[in-house]
Amino acid sequence: MSQHDILVLYYSRYGATKELARLIAEGIESVPGANARIRTVPSVSTVCEATESSIPAEGSPFVEYSDLQDCIGLALGSPTRFGNMAAPMKYFWDGSSSEWMGGALIGKPACVFTSTGSMHGGQESTLLTMMIPLLHHGMLMMGLPYSEPDLMSSITGGSPYGVTHHAHADGRAAISPEEARLAKAQGKRLALTALKLTA
Repeated sequence: MSQHDILVLYYSRYGATKELARLIAEGIESVPGANARIRTVPSVSTVCEATESSIPAEGSPFVEYSDLQDCIGLALGSPTRFGNMAAPMKYFWDGSSSEWMGGALIGKPACVFTSTGSMHGGQESTLLTMMIPLLHHGMLMMGLPYSEPDLMSSITGGSPYGVTHHAHADGRAAISPEEARLAKAQGKRLALTALKLTA
């Protein structure tokens, strides 16, 4: 990573969280001098012997713990699983003790985002619980201010804690125009803050 890379780390099952990650990355890269580094995490299995290839067949590369050290900011995204982040993302953070002990993320800005199948399916609790490991790592949490007019007008997703998306039960609903604007705004805000903190 270059010194101005911002890590966009997500897990996505049906593609909605991945699309939010792409839009946040677009917002990051709208800021001169900021670069988005998009990464994902491998799935986990209840079968102990099941493994995934170390390189994904398609999509974003898998994250490495060194990415935490190298980034100047982080956007973290996961679909909602009973009001919390998905197990593959939790598994990644559960293994980050060395980075925590070394202070890899202390003082760096972070934001969170999520997607879920129902309108009241735990978006805000997912965002809040995703913040907890980042706070333990010493990160500076950022949300979305109400100066973003789409927070007041969106009927599909959006939160002051971070952008959300209502994907419907089949997970196939497209990102709404309001959600897209909020995602880009969140990425831009993260990048502007990260660059100020590294100046």
